[in-house]
Amino acid sequence: MTKILVVDDESSIVTLLKFNLEQAGFTVVTALNGKEGYTIASQEELDLIVLDLMLPEMDGMEICKSLRQEKINTPILMLTAKDDELDKILGLELGADDYLTKPFSPREVVARVKAILRRTKINEESETTVEKVLKIGDLEVLPDQYEARFKGIKLELTPKEFELLLYLTQHSGKVLSRDQLLNAVWDYDYAGDTRIVDVHISHLREKIEEDTKQPQYIKTIRGFGYKMEGM
Repeated sequence: MTKILVVDDESSIVTLLKFNLEQAGFTVVTALNGKEGYTIASQEELDLIVLDLMLPEMDGMEICKSLRQEKINTPILMLTAKDDELDKILGLELGADDYLTKPFSPREVVARVKAILRRTKINEESETTVEKVLKIGDLEVLPDQYEARFKGIKLELTPKEFELLLYLTQHSGKVLSRDQLLNAVWDYDYAGDTRIVDVHISHLREKIEEDTKQPQYIKTIRGFGYKMEGM
C-alpha cells in the first residue's frame, strides 16, 4: 500500500490530512517537528512526503535540501502559509515536486497527492508503446528503468525532472509550450504558473549541458517554451 509521510507542527492539520489521506486508501505516518520528519523520511521507505515549510527544529527547506543531497528522491509536496513566490521557487529549486499554499482544502491535497503519484509511477500498460532506450547525442533515457544517463553516467534526477526529461525526449524536435509541459508532466491546471517549468528546465540543463548559457539539448523558444534538439 502507498505510504505517505505528513510533517506539520499543527496537530489539527496533521489529524485532518491523515484522516483524508487514509480515507483515500493511503497508509499515513506523521511527524510534528522537522527533525522527527527528517529522521522518518531518511530511514523509511516512503512513496510521498507532505512537508510543511515552517517547522520547529528543522524547517521544510532544510529537510528537502538534505534529502536531495542524500540522493533520496521521494516526491515532496511542500505546504506553505506564505503566499510568497520566492518561497515557492526556492522550494522547487531545492527539489520539491509541488507546493500548496495554506489555507487549502483536504480534497485539494488528496488530488495533488494522487496527481504526483500518478506521474511518478511507471504505467506498465503504456510502457509497451515506448522505446526501451531513447537516445539524443550523449543523452540516454530508459523509461523501463526510470533513469537517464549522460555520457554513460547515471543522472541523479527527482521524479519530476525525469518525467520532464522523458517528455521532452519523446517529443524531440517539437516546440512545446510551457502550458503543454505543465499539463503533460504535472497533470493538472497550475493556473498559468509556468515558473515551475522554468525551474525544472534549469535543473535539467545543469545536469546535461556543457554550457547552461548556450544549451545544446534543451533550447529556449522565446515567448513560447522549449524544444529538445535532436543531435
